[in-house]
Amino acid sequence: MVDFGYKITTGNRVDLDNSDNSFFIMLKELSPDIVKCIACGSCTASCSAGNFSVVSFRSAVLLMERALDTQSINMINGCMLCGKCTIVCPRGINIREAILSISDLYKSKSH
Repeated sequence: MVDFGYKITTGNRVDLDNSDNSFFIMLKELSPDIVKCIACGSCTASCSAGNFSVVSFRSAVLLMERALDTQSINMINGCMLCGKCTIVCPRGINIREAILSISDLYKSKSH
């Protein structure tokens, strides 16, 4: 193998075989359209809250799928629930409803 002079450190690795992505599985049950996401970035590009905080729906879903739950909820905490992302989504995903579902899942986790 060619040595390019860098490697993935242990702290950055995500073992997808052993990760507990049960929250993502529950999200798919609550918002089945979530699997239609093609990560095009239209939602993030149209986000008004993105100008003031780090808000990225597609990143939040990807992090949730990788069982990085804390980072996932941090990616949507600044959402103002305006719904612009839902309007521009080319796949017709109700992103606002999915964000509310993610929020509800994490609230139930903390209680």
